[in-house]
Amino acid sequence: MGVVSEKLEAFGAKRVLDYLDGNPQENVPKVISWLRKFDKDHIYQNTYNMLDDIMKDPENNWNKLITSIYEDIDASVRRKLFENFIVNSAVIGIRRKSKLEQKYDCNLPWAILMDPTSACNLHCTGCWAAEYGNKLNLTYDELNNIVKQGKELGTFMYIFSGGEPLVRKDDIIRLCEEHSDCEFLAFTNGTLIDEKFADEMLRVKNFVPAISIEGYEEDTDFRRGKGTFQKVIRAMQILKEKKLPFGASLCYTRKNTEIIGSEEYFDFLIEQGCKFAWLFTYMPVGVDAVPELMATAEQRKFMYEQIRKFRETKPIFTMDFWNDGEYVNGCIAGGRCYLHINANGDIEPCAFIHYADSNIKEKTLLEAYQSPLFMAYRRNQPFNSNMLRPCPLLDNPGRLTQMVKKSGAHSTDLTHPEDVESLSQKCVETAKEWARVSAELWKNSPGRAYSELKQKREKELKAQIRAKVGKPE
Repeated sequence: MGVVSEKLEAFGAKRVLDYLDGNPQENVPKVISWLRKFDKDHIYQNTYNMLDDIMKDPENNWNKLITSIYEDIDASVRRKLFENFIVNSAVIGIRRKSKLEQKYDCNLPWAILMDPTSACNLHCTGCWAAEYGNKLNLTYDELNNIVKQGKELGTFMYIFSGGEPLVRKDDIIRLCEEHSDCEFLAFTNGTLIDEKFADEMLRVKNFVPAISIEGYEEDTDFRRGKGTFQKVIRAMQILKEKKLPFGASLCYTRKNTEIIGSEEYFDFLIEQGCKFAWLFTYMPVGVDAVPELMATAEQRKFMYEQIRKFRETKPIFTMDFWNDGEYVNGCIAGGRCYLHINANGDIEPCAFIHYADSNIKEKTLLEAYQSPLFMAYRRNQPFNSNMLRPCPLLDNPGRLTQMVKKSGAHSTDLTHPEDVESLSQKCVETAKEWARVSAELWKNSPGRAYSELKQKREKELKAQIRAKVGKPE
């Protein structure tokens, strides 16, 4: 019955998507109304209310962003993007994930981040990925099997990192073809994007790059090597000309925060054609890490305030994976929303947490989600009542140490294994300073009340699931 219900929902959803081929001002509200019917747990009601308000105001910057997606993105690519996000991920995937989480009492991810290879054509200062070495690869069959297993559990979003994932261009395109019902994104340095690859993207329609850029030419080339910035700009030009969606991946450090967080820089990204920007703060992971690059508490506060201002003024979608904890109830790792599989097959709770007790070559995804390390994440999330301190490493360093040691997880760095206590120690002073600065931000956060309500509901749901499956608290 469940399969039949999903097929009926998918059929209805695709019919509704026909609306999105027309005037967005008239038809997006109709789609929002349809989506509300499937949100029986009221997970996205605030989002739908916000979208309704946005579409009523043509001067709203989010309205402008939606309009630009119609004007700037190829129509067939746009439809495939909507189909995979709205129908497969937001409707079918979320319903399937929710149902199975209650059955198995474990986290099931909305997205899987995986490394096709550890190889890279650059050697960036402070890059933790290089610690794996450059000869590790997941085979195409292993990558394909991850996607197959993931879809059974409700995951229709797959993200590539590395290494440089586009070293494996052909296999990535093959996966896009094989799983046209999934959306694929890649964190890429952008230097391997050329006309031929862009044409392949246009053909498969379900691949979106997030291009790493550290600021302007001086700052990008400082970390990524001379000439990298110009190659990135050329890649963005190619994608924009072919009407393909893409965004930027921004790592803010002590050296470049004021540049990346400036109004001029966001205007620059929008002018290049970026439709989204993923923001990360520098993490001192690996023996080659440069702790001196870690952003200060005041710089992180600056980014918190700037990004919230830009959401009211700039037509670009942004997500700051540390400072936006209030919107997602803290840490999203450990399979709660996503996880990371490295090029050796180790199943890690996060791209920045290089410890594991499972490997995809030895366990199924479901077995890994039920492993001691991932269950430790589930039992301990959120790691702080202040949702602006979500991370068990950067913001609450002792929490990661406890989980790794109790679960028996091991370092996945094959060349220089890093003791979790040594790693956590790098973050202690930074965590103390951020605790002080973020306390006032959290106290005055307009989203605090809603976040606390969501946190209460999530805690109650977990308790109900544990009682149902007969497990003690």
